[in-house]
Amino acid sequence: MRRSMRGLPPKLHDIAYDPGLVVPAADGSPLLTDHYFPLDGGDFPTLLVRSPYGRGFPWAPMYGMLLAEQGFHVVLQSCRGTGGSGGDFHLWRNEAADGQATVAWLRRQPWFSGVLGTVGPSYLGYVQWALATDPPPELRAMVVQIGLHDPHGFFHPGGAFSLENALVVAMGLTTQHQGVPSFLRATLRLRLHLRRAAAELPLAEAYRLALGGPVPFFDGAMDHPDAGDVYWDGADAGPAADGLTVPTALIGGWHDVNLDQTLQQYERLRRAGCETALLTGPWSHQSALQQGWPEVFTDSLAWLRAHLCDDRSALRPTRVRVHVGGQRAWQDLPDWPPVFRSRRWYIDTDGALTHRSPGNTTEPLSFRYDPADPTPSLGGALVSGKAAQTDNRPLEARKDVLTFTTAPLPEPVTILGPVSAILQISTDTGHADVFARLCDVDPQDQSTNVCDGLRRLQPDEENPATVTVAMSSTAYRFPAGHRIRLQISGGAHPRFARNTGTGEPTATATRLAPVRISLHHPSVLVLPIAEEAAAD
Repeated sequence: MRRSMRGLPPKLHDIAYDPGLVVPAADGSPLLTDHYFPLDGGDFPTLLVRSPYGRGFPWAPMYGMLLAEQGFHVVLQSCRGTGGSGGDFHLWRNEAADGQATVAWLRRQPWFSGVLGTVGPSYLGYVQWALATDPPPELRAMVVQIGLHDPHGFFHPGGAFSLENALVVAMGLTTQHQGVPSFLRATLRLRLHLRRAAAELPLAEAYRLALGGPVPFFDGAMDHPDAGDVYWDGADAGPAADGLTVPTALIGGWHDVNLDQTLQQYERLRRAGCETALLTGPWSHQSALQQGWPEVFTDSLAWLRAHLCDDRSALRPTRVRVHVGGQRAWQDLPDWPPVFRSRRWYIDTDGALTHRSPGNTTEPLSFRYDPADPTPSLGGALVSGKAAQTDNRPLEARKDVLTFTTAPLPEPVTILGPVSAILQISTDTGHADVFARLCDVDPQDQSTNVCDGLRRLQPDEENPATVTVAMSSTAYRFPAGHRIRLQISGGAHPRFARNTGTGEPTATATRLAPVRISLHHPSVLVLPIAEEAAAD
């Protein structure tokens, strides 16, 4: 790992580990746990890493070994029902209690100094928020990397089922803890059968081809799209941040599927007055732990040393550090988002984006979305290793994709903050999705996606309705000579399950019906121009 990744710190300690320790869960079920520790004498703080993905590669080297070498006891534990631990795995119901039970076990260990931190990515971030709903007194620091706190928000962003990401997560949760060979076989099966599984109906039966059988939590998530359903009671651990006093560092990626949840928690922690920091890089969910790992590890280590070892020498000088796309440079900021001015670009009937409204008397622009030939997804925030940013020209050549583009920019435009499209939408059936994407078009006409979002329309909305499509946040600089483009379509399949157009539930729908989507004026793209850039 050190040979393949530049920027990792040199090791400070030789280490050893005790594998397969049995820690009693809240109900007594055995939780298998590996303990990594420095061989040198003295007290060292402890890091708790709880994972449903097993305790082998990559978690053992990336967290157990590297962090122990830096002077920490690392307790790497398999969540119940995974990696040999007893009980049945559930997406959220046991993590808070099992985390508390593990801390109770730590208190009985002679090497435990009473100083505890937590660290980990993705679902390993969720278990941290679950523990923080009632933080034990020993908990002194948290580092949540590309993490989530709200399972419903992960499965149903914008009201549509996040099909491809849900399939990848289900595959990982059901096979990765069984070892590398099992995980690789499952990965290959999903890759071979994804398109067919996503195309057949009903989806509740078709998806099993890609996963090798039914997955109960996948069925449960798909069957319950309403966040207020009792099925989701207790799932959202996000409110833990509202009154938290444990110093918490957050790490995200501009193309990470959990970016919005990371930024939500940052805002909550700031409101609560909790000491926090934010690092957001040019990463997807996977690349944050691959290409981005030197930055992610270094930043995480600095935070843990500051709050567990009383060594603040490596902390960043500012609370926020973001990578600015287009410029390919890092920028330190006092907060996120920085002060910005919203600037509006209006769509026009000739495919232009301008600062002048064409009024509401202009004829609407329409396209036909056919769920039998759904608008495909291309790049974007995917859990899989597919390119986060890619050339969108093949997508924009389709008749069911509208594009609106500025003239070449006379000077650079820098945006820092949340992006949205406020659209006037009507449909002929009431059943439709609206997908909006911001792109950067270079002088060679290559259109590269920057950020995007989807919104499922409700049949009882006005027709036309004012629909705000949140397109996440970004930090991006459009160079002079480039053009800004807004892309509008009726979906992004299979990243999101297609809207079948019939109003039937996603899981059990058996019919497909096309829909005509019309875009009325005035519809606008809203970009956050940083205050200093707006004043230039």
